[in-house]
This record gives sequence, C-alpha cells and structure tokens, in this order.
Amino acid sequence: MDHIKSGSHTRRFGSPAAQRWALLIACVVLLGLLQLAMPETGAWLRYQRSQVYDGEIWRLFAAHLVHLGWRHWALNSAGLALVFALYWRWLSWGRFLIWVGASMLGVGVGLWVFSPQVLWYVGLSGVLHGLLVAGAVFELHAGRRDGALILVLVALKLGWEQIQGALPGAELATGGPVVVDAHLYGALAGLAAALAQCYFPARLVRRTSG
Repeated sequence: MDHIKSGSHTRRFGSPAAQRWALLIACVVLLGLLQLAMPETGAWLRYQRSQVYDGEIWRLFAAHLVHLGWRHWALNSAGLALVFALYWRWLSWGRFLIWVGASMLGVGVGLWVFSPQVLWYVGLSGVLHGLLVAGAVFELHAGRRDGALILVLVALKLGWEQIQGALPGAELATGGPVVVDAHLYGALAGLAAALAQCYFPARLVRRTSG
C-alpha cells in the first residue's frame, strides 16, 4: 500500500501542472536570492555599457536577473506569475528557456546596438514583454482570440512608451527610471522566437516530405 501511495505522489509531482509551478517558484526564488545579495550582485551582473565594451559580455544576459529594490523584484515576480497564469498550457521547461534566452539576448543586444544613451539597466521587464508576446503568438496560432487581444494591448503600450515615455506612475512603482527601449526589444525578440517555433518547423517538415 505504501508503495502505491509513493507512486501516486511521484506522478502528481511529475505532472505538467506541478512542473510549471516548480518552474515559476524556482525563478522567483532565484531572483529573490540575487536580490538578497545586492548591491554586490548588481555590481557584477547589471548591464553597464562601459563594462560590456570592456568585454564583460555576460552582462547582456545577467542584467535581467537583478533589480533596483524589493519593490521592483515584487512587481517583476508578479508579472512572471501573470505570464504563467496566461500561458500555462504552453510553458514547458524547454520552451520557457528558449523564450527567456531569446528575450534576454534581444534586450541586451538591442540596448548595446540601438540605445547607446542607456548607460545601465537592470530588471526583468524587457524579458516579460518578450514572454507576453511569445505566449500570445502561440495562443493565436492555436486559434485562441485572446492572443490577438494581448498582442494589440502590448503594441499599444509599446507605442505609447516610444512616443510619451514610461506609463504614468511606472517609475514611482519600480523605484527608479524605466528603460522603455528594453520593453520594445524584448517584445520583438519574443515575437521572433515564437514565430520561429510556430511556423519554421512546419515548413521544414513540408520541405523534407516533398
């Protein structure tokens, strides 16, 4: 009897829902541990244009893992939870890592190449925009109309930010300046990653079978 119960618990822990919860918790805990070690982690990890120029390339990725303060961390953790709530059906470990990696790279390279005025950057908001767009593309590809709504809302937000700057109250909420270009670059990178996953494999299969 004990053996049967143990197997039941193993199956529950190994279910897709449990794995997604574990992934979310692991991300939030990791970000929290890095925040506990501030300001040392910020000094080593944040995007600092001059230090990237000196060869510290890891900052293009690592900057997204540190935050201005606990309020900033809490807002981004809540945003991450929202992404999981919206797109739980799509978020396998592998797909999540691809979306995150693409968004990190898109933001880091975008700031380096196209936004020389941004001297430093921290936070997950650019990556969150990439995740929101990537998940919406998958929703739309599956025939779910809420994906289109999310894409429209994100596009309107990005348009506002590029013209007017950060949304009212955003800097007060985060406790520091908001780099709106990071949101744009993250969204574009998430879009590219999701389109590649949704459409390129199908085209490859058709060419191979032909």
